[in-house]
Amino acid sequence: MTGQTATTERPTPRPARPKRPNGQWLVDGKEPLNHNEAFKQEDNGLNVRERIEQVYSKEGFDSISGDDLHGRFRWWGLYTQRKPGIDGGRTATLEPHELEDKYFMLRVRIDGGALTTEQLRVIAGISEEFARDSADITDRQNIQVHWVRVEDVPEIWRRLEAVGLGTTEACGDVPRVVLGSPVAGIAADEILDPSPVIEEINRRYLGVPELANLPRKFKTALTGHPSQDVVHEINDVAFVGLEHPELGPGFDVWVGGGLSANPRLGERLGVFATAEQAPDIWHGVAQIFRDYGYRRLRNKARLKFLLADWGPEKFRQVLQEEYLGYALPDGPPAPQPRMPGDHVGVHAQKDGRYYVGAAPYVGRVSGSILTAVAELAESVGSQRVRLTPHQKLLVLDVPEEHLDTVTRGLKDLGLDPNPSPFRRSTIACTGIEYCKLAIVETKATAARAIDDLEQRLADVPDLRPLTLHLNGCPNSCARIQTADIGLKGQLVMNDDGEQVPGFQVHLGGGLASEDREEAGLGRTVRGLKVTSEDLPEYVERVTRRYLAETEQDCDGGSETENASRESFASWARRADEEALT
Repeated sequence: MTGQTATTERPTPRPARPKRPNGQWLVDGKEPLNHNEAFKQEDNGLNVRERIEQVYSKEGFDSISGDDLHGRFRWWGLYTQRKPGIDGGRTATLEPHELEDKYFMLRVRIDGGALTTEQLRVIAGISEEFARDSADITDRQNIQVHWVRVEDVPEIWRRLEAVGLGTTEACGDVPRVVLGSPVAGIAADEILDPSPVIEEINRRYLGVPELANLPRKFKTALTGHPSQDVVHEINDVAFVGLEHPELGPGFDVWVGGGLSANPRLGERLGVFATAEQAPDIWHGVAQIFRDYGYRRLRNKARLKFLLADWGPEKFRQVLQEEYLGYALPDGPPAPQPRMPGDHVGVHAQKDGRYYVGAAPYVGRVSGSILTAVAELAESVGSQRVRLTPHQKLLVLDVPEEHLDTVTRGLKDLGLDPNPSPFRRSTIACTGIEYCKLAIVETKATAARAIDDLEQRLADVPDLRPLTLHLNGCPNSCARIQTADIGLKGQLVMNDDGEQVPGFQVHLGGGLASEDREEAGLGRTVRGLKVTSEDLPEYVERVTRRYLAETEQDCDGGSETENASRESFASWARRADEEALT
């Protein structure tokens, strides 16, 4: 167009898309944004106990409503278990009712892992009478039994509660079992005893409606032992004992840890807490999770996602200003551990007696074995046992003159106080045998691998324990990202092109220990997968490669060599990918 300037109309900008609510109660209100949130608001999960006792136990499995069966039952430690014969390839394609059997896993809640021999006998009796002699020590210090019928649950509760045990909030979107140092109150080198704090948290807050509807599970750990023996970096809230240079013994407070498919290590709040303050701080953190936690998407509903967005500084500010009403003093970090935290072996107590820590095969025991442990302990005058976050069992209060009796007796029961490195440091989740989420078998695979590796590496003296963690699915109940060798169950291709059970490999993870100052997540190597059958061969190969490449660090002599050699995790983090395959 002559003599005119062409103009181009600019498109009208689109209005900004409104931000979707995350379901934070104090930000977005309490309108449920998914079915899980709806059924929790319709009826508190704690209320299902009455229906179990009055209706379901009398009318049987088929009378249970869907939201109770797949939701509220968890508030009382009950999950349906996997129907036998369904292979891992069908885990993701079947509906829950197609995967599940008409039997339950029942989780006995054991805060701090502390049991009397009387309590152990009751659990053992329940296992033998109602659960086909099944029993597993978990890495949360609980005991799980299987094959439980809903008809038997009220009687099981009656027996547990008669000796001060229970299943209250052992599962579900609630405060789960509180991890505690297995040597609380007895260790000669303990900084402070966390047992009173655990007892106070449970006295005030276990089973109360105000905390029975959290966005997801809420995990807690407390220790006063310098080995930092409660895997504090992967809990929602944790208290780690230390000696403050001016304020005396107390706790370093951590928040926001968790693994599963989106692992994140917890962070220090930078505060110092006394034992008297710890229950209030715990309650404040739990309330923050309840009020500000994300509820819209289940896979974003753990506290770690809120901490990632807020950061520890804001989290501390909200805790102090909105929930505590006072400022906490700054505090230093706890020193690096100088000894293992699994407590395996014979150790002196501060009262002159001893405790003996023993390793079953990846937590797998039975009611019969637990009965025998109680009898063994009582035969030497002990009435206390402890469970650990590493699937181990401790017998406490053993007089020196009876140490041989206890160590021999435990070994005869398949609980080894002097295990091989792999027996000592291997843990495994429930796996496809019982779990509806699992893709591969874990417990038996791990046990076979341990036996095989003991033979394959018998020529290696004083091999430092390498943590080997097997998980049946991506959810990391067995903490695969924090192991020297972590194995995530999946179907893989074998050399014949067939799809078979196997694992994706994670290498070089670990929590704070005598070998590493800070926790770190393992690395993955593209395409590095191993079949279940080939697992022992792969672990032997990578272990020997590690030993060969770190030999130059050693001065000679087995004790010196073991002490001076670079750790496996450190080597795995820096090694070429070729060395790890």
